[in-house]
Amino acid sequence: MASDPIRDPKADRLLTPQNAAFIIIDYQPVQVNSIASIDRQLLLNNIVGCAKAAVAYGLPVVHSTVNVKTGLNKPPVPHIRKVLGDYPTYDRTSINSWEDTEFRKAVEETGRKKLIMTALWTEACLTFPAIDALAEGYEVYVPVDAVGGTSSTAHEAALRRIEQAGGKLISTVQLFCELQRDWNRLVTVPAFINLFIETGGTAGIQFSYDKAE
Repeated sequence: MASDPIRDPKADRLLTPQNAAFIIIDYQPVQVNSIASIDRQLLLNNIVGCAKAAVAYGLPVVHSTVNVKTGLNKPPVPHIRKVLGDYPTYDRTSINSWEDTEFRKAVEETGRKKLIMTALWTEACLTFPAIDALAEGYEVYVPVDAVGGTSSTAHEAALRRIEQAGGKLISTVQLFCELQRDWNRLVTVPAFINLFIETGGTAGIQFSYDKAE
């Protein structure tokens, strides 16, 4: 059995470490505590998994916060700071991060057109920049189980609006698999397995057992 030759990772239609950037917006205490569309611990597990995947696969990361400098809000939750503490944050006052000059410039400077976009809340801080990015020619991919809204209705309506605008809905596990793509890419296999284990998956655990036998 043999895999096809690796496709051009920059031109690939699927997400690759060479053609995508990771965008994370407003995973701060107030926002996390207001989420009602998903279990909050599951939300945190999944967004931490997405952030760890971005780091493991070397994606450019653009991390935005809101109202930290004004003193009206607190920094990101410790779970996120632990993973992304070495990356700068772009603090803003606008609800729509795309209307913040520094944030938008940081996205542009990644040189990537595929944006894996995560934010709290789905209905505002995710929907607004997603629609603006799509209008400017970017592709937006939303891990739906790593984002959340103030109600299930608000969350689902927001995802529908993003999809209607051309956004693509994915899951956390799909993100892991799409970035890895082939077990023969051995350098990132350990990280791939750990991502499954740490987010509660079983496929990575089974694979690690198989390799040990």
